[in-house]
Amino acid sequence: MSERNTGGRNPMPVRDPISRRSDFEEVALGYDEETAIAEAKRCLGCKNRPCAKGCPVGVPIPEFLALVAEGKFGEAYEKIVSASSLPAVSGRVCPQETQCEGKCTLGIRGEAVAIGRLERFVADRAARPKPKPVGKKGRVAIVGSGPAGLACAGELTARGYEAVIFEALHVAGGVLVYGIPNFRLPKEVVRREIDALTSRGVKIVTNAVVGQSMTVGELLDKFDAVFLGTGAGLPRFMGIEGENASGVFSANEYLTRTNLMRAYEKDSETPVYRAEKVIVVGGGNVAMDAARCAVRLGAASVTVLYRRSEEELPARKEEVEHAKEEGVRFRFLTLPVRILEEEGKVTGIRCVGMTLGEEDESGRRRPVVKEGSEFTLPADAVIMALGTSPNPLVERTTEGLEVKPRGEIVADEWGRTSLPRVYAGGDAVTGSATVILAMGAGKRAAIAIDEDLSKES
Repeated sequence: MSERNTGGRNPMPVRDPISRRSDFEEVALGYDEETAIAEAKRCLGCKNRPCAKGCPVGVPIPEFLALVAEGKFGEAYEKIVSASSLPAVSGRVCPQETQCEGKCTLGIRGEAVAIGRLERFVADRAARPKPKPVGKKGRVAIVGSGPAGLACAGELTARGYEAVIFEALHVAGGVLVYGIPNFRLPKEVVRREIDALTSRGVKIVTNAVVGQSMTVGELLDKFDAVFLGTGAGLPRFMGIEGENASGVFSANEYLTRTNLMRAYEKDSETPVYRAEKVIVVGGGNVAMDAARCAVRLGAASVTVLYRRSEEELPARKEEVEHAKEEGVRFRFLTLPVRILEEEGKVTGIRCVGMTLGEEDESGRRRPVVKEGSEFTLPADAVIMALGTSPNPLVERTTEGLEVKPRGEIVADEWGRTSLPRVYAGGDAVTGSATVILAMGAGKRAAIAIDEDLSKES
């Protein structure tokens, strides 16, 4: 490796908050070549490779960083895609701070190498892989074109299989296109990554609702195996009074209208509720996405309510910082108990204050209601960002498929379900989680499919 620079981490240039509040263009601008090389040179090249061990899809991180440090960006890209099907996506939305970068030796006493930013840099500049002939080892049907399905298809194709994805919506990408806003993950980036997969032989059939237009059983008649990567698109609500009022939305619906249907565009035919005072309930990345979309849709005030403290906020720190810069307010240790309405429309939200009590089994202190702490916040829209559950359509039409009480498919760590030749992974198994964890599950399932079908042949 070239001469190392183990000093401070190179900052990512971003657009200024004032200008970006009014559009959906990408906020983070990415590294230039000089900065990328300088950042890659900070890598210590540790022999035990802790960063790679922290990557759910097994990207050979020290190796690709060494190539970036030498200016060999094309070779670095090939090294990354040997393990990851969607590097330009994961480089933007993966929570590197708790995974690869969280394991970086430099991060113990200083700042970790910006692995995610370098992955994005390499993926954005690389030539796409050359087309390859469709594999002949077997045929696998993949239900859902989100990160789990795309990763599964990419790995299967690399192993010599024909992978056919069946997507219910009119465009491929799953949560990457309907859930994550353009300012965080541009849709042209998703399309480019999907095009790279189709150039390698992956086939995608859109407007195909498995469980309605066809069943898993019918797919098994035509394919050697089926992978279920249907995600978790069924929203959860609190069950409090007033949730049926006009102006209460699930984050899933709000983001789908805004992102997939591009309701923010002036000539869009898709309506979206443009409120003045917006309350977002929840503390994850989805809550940050909904709040920041509400800002861009013209809300005069946007407030995020979270029942725990700021230190326990599950959203990425970068997303929280960007939200604050854009004017989003936060009220911590706050629990909604009732949505107020007049003539069926939201007028406010009744809340109680919380305090942190004893630790629970996970080591986190339990939030406890403060007596006499009720207060009201004015609002004309409330967005519930409380997580999601799997859609029950596939489970209801697939006899013998074991699921958990909330609808998550029961599968082992390699994606094997209760049915032979049927595999599952991603949010359909875990419930709402991260893109990179779904990708890791899709890749592991592909490895298991190859192993199982190879034994049968």
